[in-house]
Amino acid sequence: MIALFRSIRDYFSLVKFSHTVFAMPFALIGFSLAVARPEFNLSIRLLLLVILCMIFARNTAMGFNRLADKDFDALNPRTRDREIPSGIISPRAAAVFVIINSILFILTTGFINRLTLYLSPVALLVIIGYSLTKRITSLCHFVLGLGLSLAPIGAYISVTGKFSLLPVIYSFIVLSWVSGFDIIYALQDDSFDKSNQLYSLPSATGRKKSLSISIFVHLITFVLVLTAGLYGKSGMLFWTGSIIFTLLLIYQHSIVRHDDLSKVTMAFSTTNGIASIIFSIFVILDLIIRSH
Repeated sequence: MIALFRSIRDYFSLVKFSHTVFAMPFALIGFSLAVARPEFNLSIRLLLLVILCMIFARNTAMGFNRLADKDFDALNPRTRDREIPSGIISPRAAAVFVIINSILFILTTGFINRLTLYLSPVALLVIIGYSLTKRITSLCHFVLGLGLSLAPIGAYISVTGKFSLLPVIYSFIVLSWVSGFDIIYALQDDSFDKSNQLYSLPSATGRKKSLSISIFVHLITFVLVLTAGLYGKSGMLFWTGSIIFTLLLIYQHSIVRHDDLSKVTMAFSTTNGIASIIFSIFVILDLIIRSH
């Protein structure tokens, strides 16, 4: 039993399960946007299926990422203690983990509706493809953002079976927000990326310019949040959550400088995780109040 718990813990660590707080709250926003419509009702079964899809998709994406980057991770002092290069999880076991989760993802979408099933291979292609983009383009951060941006629109489609503009706006919020903070995260490996022919904005443009780009991308996030609020005719709770979300974006840029990366982890993980959770709570509460 202890060995089983250790194995589960190792796989949770492999995929950084705690980082689910980045996309999951926005999936719940997309789900809430759908059930707030008068023609749809809350279904616990459907909600659980959406959550399972998010878990299986993220496990697939992160597992494949760790597998694809295992040789680079072994060379990088920052990442050489990760599960695969350190030998805690074998490449074969990681590959089996990825295959199982991708199959479970597709099967789960089949229990939702026909459109989610048809779109599931496309979603897998995007979230898996990100892991390879660092070998070909400095815009890889935006591909990561694209992968996570599928959360709100995917959850919305799970309920309604169709696209709509408002959840698409939330998807663009996720795209710009994630891309912006991933640029900050990549600052830690600018020298390593450059010496190993890997692409990122910090390795291509330098730390100072990359931080400026990240700020600009997060300004776009701010504009998109305003757009979502105005288009959705949101109430006071939405705007309160938006203010907190924006202040946390500003905070993460205030604690990271091009010549001081000591607080990158706090900016990347802690601050953005809190921002995502708080924003989603306020948005969902606003939707609940206005739909009754």
